Amino acid sequence: MSSEPEQVMTIDELSAYLKVAKSTLYKLAQEGKVPGQKVGKHWRFSRPAIDEWLRSQPKESTG
Repeated sequence: MSSEPEQVMTIDELSAYLKVAKSTLYKLAQEGKVPGQKVGKHWRFSRPAIDEWLRSQPKESTG
């Protein structure tokens, strides 16, 4: 078994990775605001696509 992180994540894994509630992720995925793909009844997320999506998000000003 490889020590590399999985390239495809479930909603549970993405929730833990982003520290965001699953309900929020379901909403974002259904609205097309987070890159994901529905396979049957289940959502799947590509880790590289999520990482790129995170990098492309505008940074919030803290001051």
